[in-house]
Amino acid sequence: MNLLLALILLPLLGAVVVALARGNEPAAKWTALGFALLELVLAAAAWGVYEPGAARLQLSGSVDWIPRYGVSLSFGLDGIALVMVAVIALLMPLVLGFSWNERLPAGRSRGGFFALLLLQQALTVAVFAATDLFLFYVLFELMLIPMYFLIGGYGGERRRYAAVKFFLYSFLGGLIMLASAIGAYTYAASTTGVGTFDWATLRGVLSEAPLEVQVWVFVGFFVAFAVKAPLVPLHTWLPDAAQQAPVGVLVLVVGVLDKVGTFGFLRYSLPLTPEASRMLAPLVLTLGVVGVLYGSLQALGQTDLKRLLAYVSIAHFGFIALGIFAFTSQAQVGAASYMVNHSIATGMLVLVVGMIIARGGSTSIADYGGMARITPLLGGMLLVAGLSTLSLPGTNSFVSEFLVLLGSFTTRPVYTVLATVGLVLAAAYVLRLYQRVMQGPPSGTAVLDTLGGPGAATDPEAAVGGGSRTTPRDLDGREIGVLAPLVVLVLVLGLYPAPMLDVITPSVEATMSEVGVTDPVTSQGGN
Repeated sequence: MNLLLALILLPLLGAVVVALARGNEPAAKWTALGFALLELVLAAAAWGVYEPGAARLQLSGSVDWIPRYGVSLSFGLDGIALVMVAVIALLMPLVLGFSWNERLPAGRSRGGFFALLLLQQALTVAVFAATDLFLFYVLFELMLIPMYFLIGGYGGERRRYAAVKFFLYSFLGGLIMLASAIGAYTYAASTTGVGTFDWATLRGVLSEAPLEVQVWVFVGFFVAFAVKAPLVPLHTWLPDAAQQAPVGVLVLVVGVLDKVGTFGFLRYSLPLTPEASRMLAPLVLTLGVVGVLYGSLQALGQTDLKRLLAYVSIAHFGFIALGIFAFTSQAQVGAASYMVNHSIATGMLVLVVGMIIARGGSTSIADYGGMARITPLLGGMLLVAGLSTLSLPGTNSFVSEFLVLLGSFTTRPVYTVLATVGLVLAAAYVLRLYQRVMQGPPSGTAVLDTLGGPGAATDPEAAVGGGSRTTPRDLDGREIGVLAPLVVLVLVLGLYPAPMLDVITPSVEATMSEVGVTDPVTSQGGN
């Protein structure tokens, strides 16, 4: 418990220290990075002491908070929560590194920006670790506050609109979840005589509840998690938030914050309401497949780089929903690992796109062309991130997508076949993006006018022919340091995913047991 408590409190302490030092920008920046790196060390330590296949929840502990109503400050990690805590611990130093010299709106301090990022990290880690349903709800809503200020205070021209839309969608979804949580508490009190929000206790009580009770509880959770995930048609906040959010904040939105929704399905929806989950699975599967196809088609038609990234994420979350509600261990392991691999692949893609935007000063795809001839390293990084995003064999995402499709086909063949169309569309939108931005002769106003910095050549031939008038700006040391860990993970997890899968699999098997389903092949005596 002490280690898990440190994982929660350390970035919170860092946020306070950085906020107090915000008047001294260099001190604030280095202090924030120091706390983020120390958090990464603690996450590695938590991974080291975690024992896959042992207790369902580890590093756990509980302190009474409101004992009269059975509310406690209870935390614990299963394998799925552990890998997500590790993901945010990895991404935060990279986000800080990317944002080191990022231009901020007038009147905004970098110290305040970094303090909000650390506060967001603390609350997100706490959400993944919470094992009391009321505590989970409180943290689920509290984590909206720093993100609201990060988007609304540091984003683009329409940042306030995007921040309000994001907040209202998530806040209202959380209120509906609160209604279900109160219903679960009331049912526990009526059947056992003692009301509680403890996850393990509710799991035993609600799993035996009548179907109509489970359905009402499931629906409340589903709305909140579907907004956060986001699933179509509750996704409309994401494209606006993506377009207006600073790039580093967008990495956290699509890399971590959205995963709270899919994590909620696995931690709360399925174990607490197993019968309702099985009955309503076709609805979720339909929304997931629609999300895959809709998100992919929208990504193909986008002209704005950041909105394209939003629709790419919507398509991928459809695959995760398919894997969760196919109810096979292969598919669920694939979905849980997809949460990690999507964070790595899409996080890298967002960072690379952010570096392109930082050079060109525009988010319009039409303003770029032929950048690979001027910035070959940046072009290579975009290619690596794109290939991981489209799940090329040998990259990290392929393992997850393969497991989702393999496991889903045995129980949901129609949904799986429809979802595979998204694979073709993913190749189309990724290659289209790379071709338009990187291939051919340098073109587009962002490339010709601003890419080379002050005094850059406006003649395409001068830009690539070594003319004395141009100063090409490829990746610098800081940017390579930000992207290099992600490239390593793309390749390592693509070739050797066992360490991650070994941590995730026992938690998935426990969830399958709680839902009361078995793999079709296993039940027939096969391998």
